[in-house]
Amino acid sequence: MEDHVERLLNRISLCFAAIATLSLLHLFSRSSFSCDPSLLHRRNQSQSLTLTLSPFPSSSCEAASRDIIPPEKRFHKLRSTHAFQRRVQSFSSLFLSFRSLGILSNSSHVLCVSAGAGHEVAALQDSGVVDVTGVEVIDFPPLVKRADPHNLPFFDGVFDLGFSTGFAAALFPRRFVEEIERTVRNAGVTVLAVDGWEPKNGVEHVEKLFKTSSIVEHERLR
Repeated sequence: MEDHVERLLNRISLCFAAIATLSLLHLFSRSSFSCDPSLLHRRNQSQSLTLTLSPFPSSSCEAASRDIIPPEKRFHKLRSTHAFQRRVQSFSSLFLSFRSLGILSNSSHVLCVSAGAGHEVAALQDSGVVDVTGVEVIDFPPLVKRADPHNLPFFDGVFDLGFSTGFAAALFPRRFVEEIERTVRNAGVTVLAVDGWEPKNGVEHVEKLFKTSSIVEHERLR
């Protein structure tokens, strides 16, 4: 009786092993077929796949077969959009007021923290400012480099003006302010554009975060 049960279990194990082997062979054959360069090339030609029409590849093989868009081409495409231009224009108007206050000139060394896609960097460069550095957690060449806003990779006091619209989204606001304040020289200026803050309580809260600076002026933008 025991021998009969053992033989039955062995046969069941062999069946499962055979099924598993056939499944693996099936998967390998499909992978080899889908990853064949000539087949992928023909399929891409017939379907005319682009990053715009098919942003998420259906497989790793399909993703590997796609052409990589150079950062310069990606930036040129984005900068040509009306949305990008409108945001750059809004920053240009803001920076024009900085010039009238005497805190910005073409020779200023400017740091833009949490610069996103680099709208403010583009606005400053378009206005004639030569030395502009934009940083963000995710880089966006050629305007924005990758850097942690809570641990900026710059020496102390190397910038004349520190600017950021990302304070409200900072994970550690105190550290965020400390790093900007550290990298701006003595007698330099830091400007934070903060959304959704009450004029009085918001300013008092931000002011307490600065250790070696004092607020000279605050304004509610419309």
